[in-house]
Amino acid sequence: MNSYHPRGTFEVVFISSDTDDASFKSYFSKMPWLAIPFSDTETRERVEEMFEVRGIPNLVIFDTNGKVSCDDAVSAVMEHGVDGYPFNLDRLNFLKEQEENAKKNQTISSILVSRSRDYVISNDGKKIPLLDLEGKMVGLYFSIHAHRMCSEFTPKLVELYKRLKEKGENFEVVLISLDHEENDFKESFETMPWLALPFEDKSCKKLVRYFELETIPTLVVIGQDGKTLNPNVAELIEDHGIEAYPFTQEKLDELAKIEKAKLESQTLESVLVDGENDFVIDESGSKVPVSGLVGKNILLYFSAQWCPPCRAFLPKLIEAYHTIKAKGSAFEVIFISSDSDQSTFDEFYSEMSWLALPFGDGRKQILNKKFKIQGIPTAVAIGPSGRTITKEARMHLTAYGADAFPFTEEHLKQLEEEIEKKAKGWPEKVKHELHSEHELIRTKRSSYNCDGCGETGYSWSFYCKECDFDLHPKCALKEDEDTGTEKGKEGFICDGDVCRKA
Repeated sequence: MNSYHPRGTFEVVFISSDTDDASFKSYFSKMPWLAIPFSDTETRERVEEMFEVRGIPNLVIFDTNGKVSCDDAVSAVMEHGVDGYPFNLDRLNFLKEQEENAKKNQTISSILVSRSRDYVISNDGKKIPLLDLEGKMVGLYFSIHAHRMCSEFTPKLVELYKRLKEKGENFEVVLISLDHEENDFKESFETMPWLALPFEDKSCKKLVRYFELETIPTLVVIGQDGKTLNPNVAELIEDHGIEAYPFTQEKLDELAKIEKAKLESQTLESVLVDGENDFVIDESGSKVPVSGLVGKNILLYFSAQWCPPCRAFLPKLIEAYHTIKAKGSAFEVIFISSDSDQSTFDEFYSEMSWLALPFGDGRKQILNKKFKIQGIPTAVAIGPSGRTITKEARMHLTAYGADAFPFTEEHLKQLEEEIEKKAKGWPEKVKHELHSEHELIRTKRSSYNCDGCGETGYSWSFYCKECDFDLHPKCALKEDEDTGTEKGKEGFICDGDVCRKA
């Protein structure tokens, strides 16, 4: 916030939510502005109540007349930086209109040029004028050095880049590094044969906002006319390599037809057999030929013992498995482990009564890539024909239990209609002692964490949008029946092989 002071009369007052005076002093020592004393608890609490502060950081800006000019200044500062000053509605609307006009008249220079820089750099330190990129197809590569998925994607992009250069294609890449440490930037950039914005260039954050970045790695493709051709081709390159070039809609349509043909010709053996690895194992460790599973409904269960939501979901899956098997259905589950060692795999697998890929089997990576596994637990349902029915079987089992079987679209639609019919009998609004501030509105939600019992819910919730507060019907209406919730007291979700707090 130092940047704002020279532009006029501007001051910041820090209102701490620290738990002790030592923490307050340590944090405040890094700030160049004022603060309400930590000892003045009454004033701190009064101001928090006055502005209904429900989360931090929270920044409210007053104009010179003492009126609130922006009550969501955190996002305004993050989005516009010093250009947002004085953060009133007129200024923010002006910046929004300016950005919309810039997108309409976009060129590679308008995207990358800043007030102090009209060049990009190579990894040998040379400054390359941005004019040299005009008329080329340019990939803007958003990356973080230590991010696992970026580390895995970069070599694939290097291969594609070199092959396109060998073919004489008019294609360039510019690294937009989101690293916080210069050593990480340098270590990453020295392995790349393309160009980059300088480390911590202000345009990096601007471009994150401009392209509404949602994930990394992201490779935004700018066409030869300077317009955005594709907002992210990273997954296309992962799946198709150089065959994805030149990333046009015609090429995407062509690839989609190829993928559709592959899916329609998929068999269980094409999914699970890799050379001599044509078997799975049972609880005793004995080999079970994949050929013996053909014609059955198969659930591929991606999981690991170290993952709290996997341990929370397992009892639900065990219950559903035995219920489905008891009905005489041709059904089997195959455990695909992300455990770190054989003993942990053995311990976790001992709780299961179904099949598994052997620990360390190379087919795990093939299946992760094929089904684009981004988090665990994940359950992929494969039908008797060998075709994929759904990659969301975990969600359906959580919502409906064994009734979700056989996971087909028609069957799930029927279950959803039954839930919809039931929901019509629920009140539109309820008052609940767990959230006395506002009424809770009956709301259709994809998934949420119930603020009553800590479980994960799907489909319907009684929801306060203002406070982002959810109660699933079981809690809100004190019902005894199952309403589509998952026991998840640990409150974790998983991203790839890493569990994180929800």
